[in-house]
Amino acid sequence: MHPAVRTRAMIRTGPVPVPQPRTGRRRSLIDADALRVLHRAARVIIEDLPGLTDRLVAVVQEQEDAYRTALETDYAGTWQEVHRSLRHSVLSLLDPRANRDAARRCSWKIGVRRAEQGVPLDALLHAFRLGGSLVWQRLVEETSRMAPEDVRLLVHVATDVWNFVDEHCTLVADAYRQAERQLAWRRENRVRLLAAALLDGTSRIADLPETADGLDLPEHGRYVVVAIAGGRPTGPSGARAAAVPPGTRVHWHSGVEVDYGIVLVGDEDPEGDGDPVEALELTAPGGKVGIGNVVSGLAAVGDARRLADLALSICPQTGGTIRLTEHLPEALVISCPELGATLADQVLGPLLRLEPADRDVLLDTLSAWLSCDGSAQRAGERLYCHRNTVLNRLRRCEQLTGRSLARPLDVVEISLALTARRLLRG
Repeated sequence: MHPAVRTRAMIRTGPVPVPQPRTGRRRSLIDADALRVLHRAARVIIEDLPGLTDRLVAVVQEQEDAYRTALETDYAGTWQEVHRSLRHSVLSLLDPRANRDAARRCSWKIGVRRAEQGVPLDALLHAFRLGGSLVWQRLVEETSRMAPEDVRLLVHVATDVWNFVDEHCTLVADAYRQAERQLAWRRENRVRLLAAALLDGTSRIADLPETADGLDLPEHGRYVVVAIAGGRPTGPSGARAAAVPPGTRVHWHSGVEVDYGIVLVGDEDPEGDGDPVEALELTAPGGKVGIGNVVSGLAAVGDARRLADLALSICPQTGGTIRLTEHLPEALVISCPELGATLADQVLGPLLRLEPADRDVLLDTLSAWLSCDGSAQRAGERLYCHRNTVLNRLRRCEQLTGRSLARPLDVVEISLALTARRLLRG
């Protein structure tokens, strides 16, 4: 057919629209009817809220051991908590906007309270879901009783009801975890304060049982304090792990420059145990370790810490481990530096005032002779000189100091004076 003779009815300018059913109005009516049914049942539940509370409490008590304990110790308080939670939940079904914030505050407080009481989070969430299930069950029951034909309409609001339950489970879990973190921080801070007081020697006798519990150490036992400085290539935990053998019961307390370990080395009866400090193979690669003497009971840990500090102060700058029991002369000197400096000046003064080269040769010879148990032969081998050279230097030292190396008391003074100069020089 020629285009000029086509009829108007045959001309198509685009696809023909397919008529769609008009369902928007119908959907709105269904939602409105569903809300009407929901609100009618919710109002009945509100009137019988104590009965619903009793049912939920009974179910929770039967299914959750944690809540069974809470109900045994505080039935009235737990019942009121459940009642408030149900009331806010049902009121939120009737008027979400007006009751949403109050319901959220109620759930948050429950999460915090149960965390403080130590109720497991799983038990708390289970109780909330049991409450949601029971409310939904009552909604269905009341609707079936009043108008069975309307039960089908509840399907249209089921998602909203269970979204509400999920929202409050998430809310109560967040509150629980936040409260748990705060409680853990408080406990850690309390333990730190108790340990600090113990190490400072300011702990009260009345606090010792709590301190023992917080540190997980017996109140009555034998302890040694380990002081660690430096040597932290992998952080404090790495230094600590290297310092104390595995299986040792110890509580670590971090300081600004020094970490302290309160180490349990046995019970209060020391018979047959030997020296527990010698049994500790303590090291801190690249750092310094000071080990004090053994003390009895947590009450004496402050004294043990002071002894550990004393041992730490004897450590050479290059690092190492010092057991105080093996370095008592040095400890005596370092514990009173003023007297140590006076002793060094009084005994070694004439030597110290020599020319540096001459002074160092004589002091090194004295130190080598003492280290070699008074053997000039071995001292000479250590100093790479002849035995007679050592003896000549020693005689000169005797002349300058006025002390005789054949007299034990003079040897003790010279040894302590050399120790004082070495430890106090820097």
